[in-house]
Amino acid sequence: MAASSFPHYTLSFSSSSAALSPNPRSVPRRPAVISCTSSTYDPSPLVEAPAPLPKTIRDEARRLRGPPQSFSAKYVPFGSGLDSAESYSLDEIVYRSRSGGLLDVQHDMEALKSFPGAYWRELFDSRVGRTTWPYGSGVWSKKEWVLPEIDSDDIVSAFEGNSNLFWAERFGKQFLGMNDLWVKHCGISHTGSFKDLGMTVLVSQVNRLRKLNCPVVGVGCASTGDTSAALSAYCAAAGIPSIVFLPADKISMAQLVQPIANGAFVLSIDTDFDGCMKLIREVTSELPIYLANSLNSLRLEGQKTAAVEILQQFDWEVPDWVIVPGGNLGNIYAFYKGFHMCKELGLVDRMPRLVSAQAANANPLYLYYKSGWKDFKPVKAMTTFASAIQIGDPVSIDRAVYALKNSDGIVEEATEEELMDAMAQADSTGMFICPHTGVALAALIKLRNRGVIRPTDRTVVVSTAHGLKFTQSKIDYHSKDIKDMACRLANPPVSVKADFGSVMDVLKRHLNSAPKY
Repeated sequence: MAASSFPHYTLSFSSSSAALSPNPRSVPRRPAVISCTSSTYDPSPLVEAPAPLPKTIRDEARRLRGPPQSFSAKYVPFGSGLDSAESYSLDEIVYRSRSGGLLDVQHDMEALKSFPGAYWRELFDSRVGRTTWPYGSGVWSKKEWVLPEIDSDDIVSAFEGNSNLFWAERFGKQFLGMNDLWVKHCGISHTGSFKDLGMTVLVSQVNRLRKLNCPVVGVGCASTGDTSAALSAYCAAAGIPSIVFLPADKISMAQLVQPIANGAFVLSIDTDFDGCMKLIREVTSELPIYLANSLNSLRLEGQKTAAVEILQQFDWEVPDWVIVPGGNLGNIYAFYKGFHMCKELGLVDRMPRLVSAQAANANPLYLYYKSGWKDFKPVKAMTTFASAIQIGDPVSIDRAVYALKNSDGIVEEATEEELMDAMAQADSTGMFICPHTGVALAALIKLRNRGVIRPTDRTVVVSTAHGLKFTQSKIDYHSKDIKDMACRLANPPVSVKADFGSVMDVLKRHLNSAPKY
């Protein structure tokens, strides 16, 4: 059912903002869909333009704008198939199907299939490394597969994506006996995490909705850190208010300072992520605040492009395994969706096997997998150094199970000691990874030791955030300051007197005992 305003409030709009005032009338509490329509849509900015400036890459994109494309996408209930009787425009604000289930973005595959796989490979490859707006972005270089109908003027991008695929040569050979191990450094991004890939899509669509005079006064999210950083940065770039719900004292200071610095309205709430998620869902059902969590399927459209990037970086050869840290579980489905789309459209002829890696302290998917997919139960997530995946009731559980079942996938877990040791091992070979990547590497070590992953298998571990966001955990590990943890790979600084003889003695002892590689 369409609705024109949110319950309990009337909305009065100026050029770029909305004012809220109480509305005493009794109205239904939760509208299912907010429809946004405009007969005079103008893709130009909402604010009045200043004096003319030199031409920009946006101006050039306008000049080169071609005829309207025939590609399109819509929301459908997750798992409903191509012939779903229920669907919604991407210009409608809707997060759940009529039955309360998840939604998915479904593309017009027949239109996309009118071009052969070789066409898409060549098109995507031709855009890499360019500054042409908006195709210099790793996400928007696949615009036809992401948001095909959005005007380039509405896109909010930091040219995210195009992240490094790192050959982990020494780590693979020394610790795993592997020679084809790779780490996809998605944390080398604008805000230091893979969340940028999805947030550029979501905030761009909000930018479009506001120009359609949709009742959206801001964008909100619950976060364990990285989502809030990405949301606040992209909203700041677009001049859109952002609201962030964070669990108090459960994220790193580096993660907390990002939304604060970007001007977000930050609420530190005395609960965990699941509690914050419950609150933000209730708030966004009552106020004209657009929900930015992965319950919103738009974000997955950006995140899936990392899978396409991996194939590009291997010259369209498919790896054997891709291992992804799992928390709210949207990411594993996004990778599945990207790989599956490439296979369906003829860019590749097979898919990799997927692995979802969870922290043992927050492992509902792992327990479900071990039960043979018979009985899913949320858990009370315990504290983990992998704080971004400290989630006991993941929103995208159904999506994750679908992705794993359809990719012959596996779920593995890592204890706190295993993930921290794996992080230290990786760092000792030249990487500087986050604890979540430590979870994925610990899962790889277990699967390799059991012989599930063979020494010659081409394997990609997805690194989700930059290690600089988690320096305190590294300091505590190398200081051996973690209770009940051996920290066996700790490498603390050595105190020495400021004289030549003392320094020489220390250096000789170190050099004589150092391992030879």
